[in-house]
Amino acid sequence: MKTIIGVNFRRQGKIYYFDPVGLDIRRGDHVIVETAQGPEYAAVVMPPHEVEDEKITGELKQVIRIATEDDDDQIALNQKNEAEAIRICKQKVAARELEMKLIRAEYAFDRSKLTFFFTADGRVDFRELVKDLASVFRTRIELRQVGVRDETKLLGGIGVCGRELCCATWLPDFVPVSIKMAKEQNLSLNSAKISGVCGRLMCCLKNEAETYEYLNSQLPNVNSTVKTPEGYIGTVKATNVLLQTVTVVLQEDKDEKELREYRVDELKFTPGRRKKEAEDKDEQIEGEVKAENRESRDNRKNNEHREGRKNGENGEGREKRENRRNSEGRENREGRENREGRENREGRENREGRESRKNGESRRNGEGRDGRNGESRENREGRNGEGRKNGENRRNGEGRENRDGRNCENRKNGENRESRNGDNRENRNGDNRENRNGENRRNHENRENTAEAEARANRKFEERKAEVKAEAAEIKEAVKAETAEIKEAVKAETAEIKEVVKTEVNE
Repeated sequence: MKTIIGVNFRRQGKIYYFDPVGLDIRRGDHVIVETAQGPEYAAVVMPPHEVEDEKITGELKQVIRIATEDDDDQIALNQKNEAEAIRICKQKVAARELEMKLIRAEYAFDRSKLTFFFTADGRVDFRELVKDLASVFRTRIELRQVGVRDETKLLGGIGVCGRELCCATWLPDFVPVSIKMAKEQNLSLNSAKISGVCGRLMCCLKNEAETYEYLNSQLPNVNSTVKTPEGYIGTVKATNVLLQTVTVVLQEDKDEKELREYRVDELKFTPGRRKKEAEDKDEQIEGEVKAENRESRDNRKNNEHREGRKNGENGEGREKRENRRNSEGRENREGRENREGRENREGRENREGRESRKNGESRRNGEGRDGRNGESRENREGRNGEGRKNGENRRNGEGRENRDGRNCENRKNGENRESRNGDNRENRNGDNRENRNGENRRNHENRENTAEAEARANRKFEERKAEVKAEAAEIKEAVKAETAEIKEAVKAETAEIKEVVKTEVNE
């Protein structure tokens, strides 16, 4: 067991625990305690008491001493200088044209640090401001940005109930508050009636939320069927949460209805779905709808990507089919050219064979005629040498003519082969060039289609981004306007309450 005391550094701050080290400390006293920031001045809110060792977490620091009159004077001087520090800091902020609202300044007990609290809509670059303040106050400067709830807690005020704000008096920490708590307590959902001075939902909605949740779970739902003690079957018209009563509509005749009020423990009904369960179910359904919307958006994006890939694949498939057709066409043309070349060669060989045979027969016939003519001439001329010489000369002349004819035909055949080969080469080269040009054109078209698809996707993304930005700006403006209206209404109501309180005090 250890003895501890509870202190706070502000009237509305959290409670911190220290070891009294045997000092005679009472509730309401002021003490000087050791903290991570140095010695601090604190007020005792819990007298010394014993707790189990298991309940103490972390290091338990000790109390230095009980505050003296000099310590009290030091705190009074610090508070006086804090007002002057706020005035100087506001001048520096105006000179730097920074969008920030100063709330409060606090000196450390030993004046080793000066802390300024401020609010702002976004992040503020106050590095130059810190340098200016450090040159004026000659101490360590800290600027701390807080929210609207903390601002109200530091400044204090009067709530719509006519009492001081809970956060400025006794509430140590802020608790999460939701609109569901107001629905559970059957309050009006008018933001001016359920919002506090800070513009947020009132913290006191949390105080009775669990009680209302339990009481609502004991009541039947409106429009549900119940059985009365008399044995009638009726419909729930309304319920009273605090009194735990139920108003039931009874149908006596076709045209007559009667309203009766019963205590909830007098009725018999099948426990239906409670309000909390219904709201949880609504939230679950809303979450499922949002998830489905996200999935649908993702599916649309995936489909667009798949369509783009399919178009690319179709373009590749078309290119492959065209390449196959071109290759098959080239093979067919080459096959036809080869067959035609073989046929032409065979035809030429056949024609040359027939011509050679004809030439051989003609030569043989010429030789036979020459022999017979020579013999006849020899017989007629007495077989003189002149006849033989003439026959030989004629044979030599015919042989030369035949050889010259064959050489001419061979030259013609070579020219024909060269012309056919040139035609074939020109045809093949032209086809190849046309195929390559077609393939290049198709590749260029495919690249252009891909670039257009990417440009369309980028345009859609930019349009959607602009729409989202515009929607966010509209929502922000609407929230600002609504917040301003709520603040104005709260200020007006606070002023009226203050006037009423002053009047009552004067009276």
